[in-house]
Amino acid sequence: MKINHHEESGIVIIAPKGKIMGGPESTALHDLLHDLIEQKKTSVIIDLAKVDWMNSTGLGLLISGLTTLRKAGGELKLANVTDKIQSLLTITKLVTVFKSFDSIDEAVKSF
Repeated sequence: MKINHHEESGIVIIAPKGKIMGGPESTALHDLLHDLIEQKKTSVIIDLAKVDWMNSTGLGLLISGLTTLRKAGGELKLANVTDKIQSLLTITKLVTVFKSFDSIDEAVKSF
């Protein structure tokens, strides 16, 4: 998994690419979220358009990020959720926990 990020209208957009399966990449995403919180950047969108698959560790990482950002007074939203990941979110009932949007623009406007 590769992780790119940029800022748009004061909102940080994180765009992972590949599989979110744990390991060193998950540590990198975790560290990035904590760095953003230290910088007082707590409005975050994770763009899942280029994520091929996610396992339970990846879901745990998203939940951890959401919880951490909310505790810091922020929010984490999802954009461009693929059919495979949408199915995973539905099966695990996490579809009720995360706010998902069809595009980054829609997610940005929701803040």
